[in-house]
Amino acid sequence: QTSDFMFFISAGLPTCRTVFRLGFGRSSVRNYRRPQVTQRQMASVSMSQYDATQLELMAEECILVDDNDNVIGHDSKKNCHLNELIRTKGMLHRAFSVFLFNSRRELLLQQRAAEKITFPLMWTNTCCSHPLFVEPEMETADHIGVKRAAQRKLHHELGIPPEQVPLDAFNFLTRIHYKAETDETWGEHEIDYILFAQRDVDISPNKNEVNDVKYVSVAELDELVASTRRGEKAVQLTPWFRMIIENGLLHKYWDLLDNLKSAVEPDTIHRF
Repeated sequence: QTSDFMFFISAGLPTCRTVFRLGFGRSSVRNYRRPQVTQRQMASVSMSQYDATQLELMAEECILVDDNDNVIGHDSKKNCHLNELIRTKGMLHRAFSVFLFNSRRELLLQQRAAEKITFPLMWTNTCCSHPLFVEPEMETADHIGVKRAAQRKLHHELGIPPEQVPLDAFNFLTRIHYKAETDETWGEHEIDYILFAQRDVDISPNKNEVNDVKYVSVAELDELVASTRRGEKAVQLTPWFRMIIENGLLHKYWDLLDNLKSAVEPDTIHRF
C-alpha cells in the first residue's frame, strides 16, 4: 500500500503532482474519466493575459463530484472554473476552506493576490483551495485526504510549516454547496469542506497567492462586514466567505471553538 507524494518546483513555488506505486485503490482512481469538452467550448477562452505561475496551477486535476459529494471523475482546475462548462455540464468539484485561529481566538484572514485568476484581491478566510485527484488527497477516512490538501496549501500560500498544522489539528465540521461567478468567464461550483483549527503559527505569505493577511476578533470581523455593506470600505469578500458568515455558520462554530466535536455535521451539505 504505497503512493509517493512528490513536489516539483516551478518558478520558485511548489506545485503538486503525484507518482503512484499503487497497491490500493488502483481501480478507484484509474476508472474515473474526464468529461468531454469540445474545442468550440474552449476556443473563446484566451489565457494570455494571466500570470504564468497561476496558469501552471490551472493544470492541476480537481475531483469532480455529484450533488451528494460522490466522486464521479476529474478535470483540470481550468475547466472546473469555466462558467461555460459549469452552466452546460454542471461541473461540480470538491474544495475546502480552512479557518485558522490563534490562541487569542482571532481568525486569520487573507487577501487574495492580484495575480489570482478567480476573485483577485478579495478578502477571505485563512485558506481556500482544492484537494487534487491523487491518492493521498482522495482518502476519505476521517476526511484525511482533504486535511492533507489543507496542510499542503497552508504551506504553499502562507508559508506555514506543516509541522505547525499537523493533520490531527484540523477539525472537519460540515460541507457547503454553492455557485458563484467571478466574471463572465470564471466562477466556482463547489462542495466545500469546512475545516477549523486553532494553532499559533509562523506566517510567510507567498506574494503570488496572498496580498495581505490579518487576524480579527469576532467584533472586528462583524465591523468589517458591516462597513462593506454600508459602502464605507473598499473591501470585497469572497462569495463563499460571505455566505458562511451570513448563514450563521462561522459565528456558530467560532462560539464552539473549545468544543468543536459537538458541532460536527458529518452527513450534512448546506445548499447556498
